[in-house]
Amino acid sequence: MGGARPGELEVLVLMSAMRLGTDEAYAVSIVKDIEKRTGRVLRRGNVYTLLQRLETRGFVTTRIGPARAERGGKGRRLVTVEATGVAAVREAAGAMAAMAKGLEAQLEPGT
Repeated sequence: MGGARPGELEVLVLMSAMRLGTDEAYAVSIVKDIEKRTGRVLRRGNVYTLLQRLETRGFVTTRIGPARAERGGKGRRLVTVEATGVAAVREAAGAMAAMAKGLEAQLEPGT
């Protein structure tokens, strides 16, 4: 893979970008998706920083999308998760599942 394993926030960003797809994954939509699904509030600037780090490490690539009138003619910076990013998410999800195995009773709400 592209260097060290991604951290928790990086994995959340990767998962969100995968879910949104290459035409809809950009910083603002990623922030909204993560907040909606996890309740975790991230700043857009933090997501930009995470995306730069992920791109440097080869987990994602970015490109400028088509011009948008509501953005004054500017395009959004769209995110594509590369195969190394998908592999990192797969590994992180597997590790979490392995660690949670056997804790089902303790993880039940109200226990």
